[in-house]
Amino acid sequence: MTPTAVEAMLSLHGDRGGRAIEAVSEGRVKQYRDFTVVVGHEDEYVVEDGGCTCKDTAYNLDPGDPEDRCWHVLAVAIAERIGEVDHHAMWYSEVREFL
Repeated sequence: MTPTAVEAMLSLHGDRGGRAIEAVSEGRVKQYRDFTVVVGHEDEYVVEDGGCTCKDTAYNLDPGDPEDRCWHVLAVAIAERIGEVDHHAMWYSEVREFL
């Protein structure tokens, strides 16, 4: 990401934007055949159709505000835009069996 893009992300999304940038830079956005997953520090979160399985999405965000997004959704948007999604030719359910 360019410094201007980083500044804009942090200005618009604060800490969530920073965490999203960190996840992308560390390669923690994974695309499987069925889901896109962001690997957090304690769990993995499924991001699908602009929604996320995290508690931040469930409890803290305004579902009517498309700009109010968790850092996992932001990370997927960033990774897709800059071509940094880690693609895996397998189903996420297959990966979960190993965890």
